[in-house]
Amino acid sequence: MSRRERVLAEVAGMVPAGAARVAVDGVDGVGKSTFAGELAAALRARGRPVVQVSADGFHHVRAVRHRRGRASPEGFWLDSYDYPALLSSVLVPFGPGGDRRYRGAVHDVRTDAVLDLPWVVAPAGAVLVLDGLFLHRDELAGCFDFSIFLTAPFAVTVARMAGRDGSQPDPGHPSLARYVQGQQLYFAACRPWQRADLVIDNSDLDRPVLGPEQG
Repeated sequence: MSRRERVLAEVAGMVPAGAARVAVDGVDGVGKSTFAGELAAALRARGRPVVQVSADGFHHVRAVRHRRGRASPEGFWLDSYDYPALLSSVLVPFGPGGDRRYRGAVHDVRTDAVLDLPWVVAPAGAVLVLDGLFLHRDELAGCFDFSIFLTAPFAVTVARMAGRDGSQPDPGHPSLARYVQGQQLYFAACRPWQRADLVIDNSDLDRPVLGPEQG
């Protein structure tokens, strides 16, 4: 078993028994979606039913996201996501007393299309694994039974995005100000590494490290 597999197995063992809502938070390029998928697989290997959802399916439409300007860090931090839709479509149904009737997206960020997906009922006792940006913000306080904050320096995460998306590899490049500075606004407002139940340094994808703080 690799170091990463051991860490994922350890984290899966930390998820509370029974139905639970798990957040996988972190900046762009830190590896949230991959980690969430691998955590979901580790939970399933323990015999637990899992539903995996990405907050990327709950963006506001482009006109709302860019209403402060296409390059605005404040707009990225404040206007990116439709939190009422995320709550009503996912987090409340999986919460205490919820009916487990959910839908995994309301918006396609690539096409800017509003989606009207059918509602699906999750298995009894299902673990929700939700990955996304800004999950430790005030609007979502109390919505998770276990939360993870993945961390890595911007020099690492921005380089990963460059390799993936063809964007600039320099965190200080003007084209990245919206994203880097927007995430720094989140750090200043919420200090997510302090709110999370678990912090994982994901700088080395092969050797994630449990526990270090950022900031």
